[in-house]
Amino acid sequence: MIRVLVVEDSATVRQCLREALTDRHGFEIVGEAVDGAQAVELCRRLRPDVITMDVVLPVMSGLDATERIMAAQPTPILVVCSASRQELFTTYDALAAGAVDVLEKPRGDASDDTWAARLRTAVKVVSRIKVVTRHRPAAAGAAPVAPAARVRHPPRHLVAIGASTGGPGAIVTLLRGVPAGFMVPLLYVQHLSTNESFAQAFTGWLAEQTGHDVRYARGGESLQSVAGKVVMAPPDRHLTVRGGHLHLNAGPPRHSCRPSVDVLFESVAAEVGAGATGVLLTGMGRDGAEGLLAMRRAGAHTYAQDQASCVVYGMPKEAVTLHAAVEVLPPDQIAASLTGKVGWRALS
Repeated sequence: MIRVLVVEDSATVRQCLREALTDRHGFEIVGEAVDGAQAVELCRRLRPDVITMDVVLPVMSGLDATERIMAAQPTPILVVCSASRQELFTTYDALAAGAVDVLEKPRGDASDDTWAARLRTAVKVVSRIKVVTRHRPAAAGAAPVAPAARVRHPPRHLVAIGASTGGPGAIVTLLRGVPAGFMVPLLYVQHLSTNESFAQAFTGWLAEQTGHDVRYARGGESLQSVAGKVVMAPPDRHLTVRGGHLHLNAGPPRHSCRPSVDVLFESVAAEVGAGATGVLLTGMGRDGAEGLLAMRRAGAHTYAQDQASCVVYGMPKEAVTLHAAVEVLPPDQIAASLTGKVGWRALS
């Protein structure tokens, strides 16, 4: 049995959660909380395997509850939220604070037919994640970004980044350490929900948190035109580099992922070679490890996130096992190393 603590102030949604997480499916609801303060206390007392967490709660918000739980009693948390823009921003704050996945609440349309099954799958996956203590983060908002100093290292023209579970927190830390004036494209694959509202909110949230220009690739942009910007693979599309331009495609998933980090990294290895830098952050599975190895073999400088700072040490561990990473560091140190190695010459 997977022991679940349900945190939700809506009686209707709590009933949906109860009906989905029944004994016959291998779940036991060990407690229910209707506000964040109750959630913190019940987590301490009941020690559940998984928490389903609403983010908009009375007394104490779901974000505050997540921060307190991850600091005192680390427990895998699945955020279950609505798709309003403000609620999604808070949801990504919760992911950055240590929650490991997100699922939209029932919408009252045909998608509800599969909602219970999707919830059960998400809870099972989350229950297998070994979470670690997370100190309460600093207040939301972009940290000041200092202008970049020019360096004398050989110039590199592109940074490719991949992440999955735990990625929102890791990428915020990394990008906050990348200074203004870093006129190199940063191409980023993050495994996210294919829900359009979730996806659109993520770029806005990431821009607000880091002060960088963050956007989804449209396909066809030249690398010169996205220098100094963070460009993400859109949901359900692979992002590649070819002929000095960005391309999108709906090719077969890799490691059950589309977008795939491997697909991006392999295209960067072939197109840019030693002019690129690769970064593989926290995530479940092995997507990105072989691609990072291809980048290293092509002469790129490569990084993997270290185990201590990962929410899930899966993808980076695979990269380390393959000797794909030149350096293994936490995200803030990756940023410091990256900005010391990458030159500021414009793409040509």
